[in-house]
Amino acid sequence: MAHANAGLIGPNAIIRVAETLRERLGDDTARDIFARAKLEERLATPPESMVPETEVCALQTALFDGLAGEDAKRISFEAGLRTGDYLLARRIPKFAQFVLKRLPPRMAARTLLSAIGKHAWTFAGSGTFESKAGYPVLVSIANCPLCRGRHSTEPQCDFYTGTFQRLFETLVSRNTTVREIECEAAGGKACVFEIAWPKTAAQKAEHAPAAHRQRELAS
Repeated sequence: MAHANAGLIGPNAIIRVAETLRERLGDDTARDIFARAKLEERLATPPESMVPETEVCALQTALFDGLAGEDAKRISFEAGLRTGDYLLARRIPKFAQFVLKRLPPRMAARTLLSAIGKHAWTFAGSGTFESKAGYPVLVSIANCPLCRGRHSTEPQCDFYTGTFQRLFETLVSRNTTVREIECEAAGGKACVFEIAWPKTAAQKAEHAPAAHRQRELAS
């Protein structure tokens, strides 16, 4: 069943993009991008509550239309990192963080994914969030609001990539890497993110084929 606030997204998707644009490319560029998105008022007065997902989509479209591809990806990714920093500082309880950091990575990832899933409506809007807590972790957002209506030859949802990167590298493993391996803008059925970290020797053995494990035990 859809959440009562489906179609709305947290204000960080606007605020952190504005911050990053201003700091990295200057006020003039920030004004130009927000004007392209017809969101000048959001730049002048940052939102304090949930915003329509159409505004987030418009801002991401303006970002990728108004900047060179790598600049747009870099700004969107850093805005995602900043969103992760905000969540760690203001939204995720310190005790929960303390516990997660002391769990084995796979257990920490499973616990974190469960929490993310419960709050997915705050960042996925009317999109459909799903996750798989194996190794690597897979997260997908179908009908993704970030790249909705866009067409590209490469993934476009760097804001989500940055947010997942910060959360998982802080709470699961400092060596986490996050990649968007499928994107609706590039023809995918959903936007899919692969989240991985270096395996321990025990994890490698657990995932090795049975015959290989037997050879290792016999050696």
